[in-house]
Amino acid sequence: MTTGKKGTVRAFVFDLDGTLLDTKMDLVNSVNAMLREIGRPGLGADLVASYVGHGAPQLIARVLGPHANDEQRREALAVFLKHYAEQKLNRTRPYPGVVDGLRALAGYPMAVLTNKPTRLSVEILGGLGLAHFFRAIYGGDSFERKKPDPRGALAILKELQATPTNAAMIGDSDVDIQTARNAGMLAVAVNYGFGQHHPRLCPADFYVDSLAELAYLTKK
Repeated sequence: MTTGKKGTVRAFVFDLDGTLLDTKMDLVNSVNAMLREIGRPGLGADLVASYVGHGAPQLIARVLGPHANDEQRREALAVFLKHYAEQKLNRTRPYPGVVDGLRALAGYPMAVLTNKPTRLSVEILGGLGLAHFFRAIYGGDSFERKKPDPRGALAILKELQATPTNAAMIGDSDVDIQTARNAGMLAVAVNYGFGQHHPRLCPADFYVDSLAELAYLTKK
């Protein structure tokens, strides 16, 4: 673990895709199933994964490209969500160390803040037996604005009865780091996942190889 500023963390807010769960191939396969259904060729897994992180509407907008109109994006989004609802647990699994890390933090309030739709997020975490770790699970449709806008994170901290200076946001992308910065929280980045993260431009305060390392942040 590399450390930046110090602080005793008493609450944790987690990203979902690429942080808690390896959802990459279920997302990729659902996108490509959508593309086949609307008569377009599929895309490479890494390219599709690079579009993840800003919510399903933006994912589909980027997949379709700049020449798609609003109606085409809406129709493609509905097709994608249909396929993803069917495939969301085919290959999705927790990353190594996630379950042990969450168990180690079980005495602290924890929540999920993802840009994925809330219903799908709840169903996935429930299907994997992980939902019970979290006091709240919020998605990209839970608040007026998605991450990196801080209002969702701040609302969650209020619900957890925590202050930003004693809370951490954990994620795999610049979106998560920016969310933490905007909310005044400690920013923790995982050294895995598939989110787009640029350490030089958007450095985190801490980097971890496994969520099992997060218990360090609770020590005085």
